[in-house]
Amino acid sequence: MNALDGIRILDLSRVLAGPWCTQTLADLGADVVKVERPPGPHHPGGDDTRGWGPPFLQGRDGADTAEAAYYLGANRNKRSITCDIAQPEGQALIRQLALKADVFVENYKVGDMARYGLDFASMQAINPKLVYCSITGFGQNGPYQDRAGYDYAIQGMGGLMSVTGERDDRPGGGPQKVGVAVADLFTGLYATVAIQAALRHAERTGEGQHIDMALLDTQVAMLANLGANYLVRGREDGKVPGRAGNAHINIVPYQVFEVAPDASGQAQHIILAVGNDSQFAKFCEVAGQPGLATDERFARNQNRVRQRGVLVPLLEGIMKTRSKGDWLAALESAKVPCGPINNLSEVFADPQVLARGMVQRWQGDRAHPLSDALDLVSSPLKLSLTPVRSDLPPPLLGEHTQTVLSDWLDMDAERLAELRRRGIV
Repeated sequence: MNALDGIRILDLSRVLAGPWCTQTLADLGADVVKVERPPGPHHPGGDDTRGWGPPFLQGRDGADTAEAAYYLGANRNKRSITCDIAQPEGQALIRQLALKADVFVENYKVGDMARYGLDFASMQAINPKLVYCSITGFGQNGPYQDRAGYDYAIQGMGGLMSVTGERDDRPGGGPQKVGVAVADLFTGLYATVAIQAALRHAERTGEGQHIDMALLDTQVAMLANLGANYLVRGREDGKVPGRAGNAHINIVPYQVFEVAPDASGQAQHIILAVGNDSQFAKFCEVAGQPGLATDERFARNQNRVRQRGVLVPLLEGIMKTRSKGDWLAALESAKVPCGPINNLSEVFADPQVLARGMVQRWQGDRAHPLSDALDLVSSPLKLSLTPVRSDLPPPLLGEHTQTVLSDWLDMDAERLAELRRRGIV
């Protein structure tokens, strides 16, 4: 049994924020039906990310398929149907499905769904209990509501790139985006939370509602302590948080340090993440510098932050005296937070990552239609009584059109064949 067994979700979202949300809901047991554009003479159909490669999934013959790794990473445990919502009959089909759904998710531009008669007001009129989630760049109101929103631009507009990257006064300084589309991913997770809250309300009252998720809102919210720093004191003092490279604005020492090079002379680095004064004292013992922990300039974190320019150069010299392995072993033994900087090969070979089941192989009776063994990242959700599901690999385009229309609408083969002939599905 899964936590969201029995919940039906009609998913008209594409690319990442929406699919990330619905993938999480699917992992939790919801029946997520991904609605995609049918192939046409001038387009391949489906979610754009199906073609966002290389890399692409290799088929059994060793040749690339049309399934990009990008798409595969955001669409497990879903079923895919095709439906052309630009055609009136396609819109009618979506309305029929919405009558059977608990949740409707879309990430079209503001106003597009109304043009198709698939907006919240239209859907609520036929299914008052429906939870309807819209995901856009800037939300359903405000001066930017009509703009298209993309993660990269949102990271810039929402302040993240102003606090990410090396300091402007150091080599390589300047604005830097995060390596993955965090505004999309966070928005997807916030949407997941909101949908489950709205479902709870609908169960109690029979009343659905409209969830208005915006990437910019999410990006501003996830500024977290830096946003609070500015609002609490920075605005008053005229101080705007800036880029700190691999250091932390509020904690010292909490950054990357270079250590002794390896046997080949290659530079090596570790992360030292001292979070409190007790940990700093333990670090000083390991480093053979106990006096630093009793020096009034460094004994308390607030003083270490103020004296960063004095303390960090001292530590940089100390850290270069020992090897990466030596430091990590000694610091871990002393319970001082630290860690290596792994590349993805090292991440997916890490014994803790493997022990936690974070690599999942789709094979056997749950194999992907085009591959006997497909490895993907697993859900991180660990529930003791209602574990996440792993029965449906990322679907082929329209793979489940027949079964979904039969399951949800009791549609017979003759009617389905007619819809196919007319290019509706």
